[in-house]
Amino acid sequence: MRVGIVREIVPGESRVALDPHAVYELTRVGHRVMVESGAGKESSIPDNNYREAGAVVVEEAEKVYADSELIVKVYGPVPEEFGYLRDDLIVLGFLSLPVNLDLLEALIGSRCVAFAVESIRDSRGGLPILTPMSEIAGQLVPQIGARYLQRTEGGRGILLGGATGVRPGRVVILGCGIVGSIAARISSGLGAEVTVIDRDLDRLRRMETSKLGGVTTLAANAMNIENAVLKADLLIGAVFVSGSRTPHLVDRRTVEGMKDGSVIVDVDVDYGGCVETSKPTTLQDPTFVEAGVIHYCVKNVPATVPITSTHALSNALLPYVRKLSGLGLTDALNSDPGLKQGVTVADGSVVSPSLARACGIEYHSISSVLPLHSEVR
Repeated sequence: MRVGIVREIVPGESRVALDPHAVYELTRVGHRVMVESGAGKESSIPDNNYREAGAVVVEEAEKVYADSELIVKVYGPVPEEFGYLRDDLIVLGFLSLPVNLDLLEALIGSRCVAFAVESIRDSRGGLPILTPMSEIAGQLVPQIGARYLQRTEGGRGILLGGATGVRPGRVVILGCGIVGSIAARISSGLGAEVTVIDRDLDRLRRMETSKLGGVTTLAANAMNIENAVLKADLLIGAVFVSGSRTPHLVDRRTVEGMKDGSVIVDVDVDYGGCVETSKPTTLQDPTFVEAGVIHYCVKNVPATVPITSTHALSNALLPYVRKLSGLGLTDALNSDPGLKQGVTVADGSVVSPSLARACGIEYHSISSVLPLHSEVR
């Protein structure tokens, strides 16, 4: 198969989807990999590393798209790339389609097959491609929040760990998934007073059994969320609903009641965010102030550490790229029901039921669009 890797042009996006190690694994079994020049630059991967791995390096993204059957990206195509989409192309990337209707329309109009890699499932029902990015984000967000709580950054002037005789900062985390649980561990390690809120009591039990210092748990309901948020110095939004817009769990009125100079870090803002006042920002301009509260709403937090993130993402993507390139689209989907769950658009139709519900668009089963065997229908 002809596989293409292009340079990311989303503002502040410094990752690349596949590293030279992954490229070598593909080229050594006969696949042709084309890489746009400079694709790995921000991840400290020079073009020559891709050449040594067997890739063909070209100057124009248009040529990569035109000569590829499978395009592997970090983020889905942006408007400058919409014209490159076509009906015999497969696209893999983080798509965020419930809040990216322009891209959804372009994918439908092109009749390509588009995978939202954040929706691909493994045999245990986990999210194998999203997970490493969530792990990295979970480690980063307490550090980010601690930075913006400093007075020099416009914050309240709070040290999360406090000092002898002085209470620590209060961190509230909405969501006890991968991002939330890791953020709780890091916040606890910084010495903060941490409250983790989730509706899944089993997740909260697992958090309790970890016996992290200074961490308490609360069941998610409107009163618990409001009372906790109003006391928070740092609020971390770590809520993700696969295939759907993130619900607003914190309304504007509650944000207006927070202390001046407190900080909100809303991780899943690329799916709408769990705070009503959140709106996407970039790494070049990461924050804004609303109701006296600093909001950090960068969509691609792992791009802060692109060397680590690129290799972690490449490791997660490679098995699925290898399967698609080795078996072809139909046989790959027949062999892996979890991979099938990542298909959102095919042949001009929305084939993800959750996406169709979220966007109010007619749903078509994937078996009515692609020639799949009965066992995956």
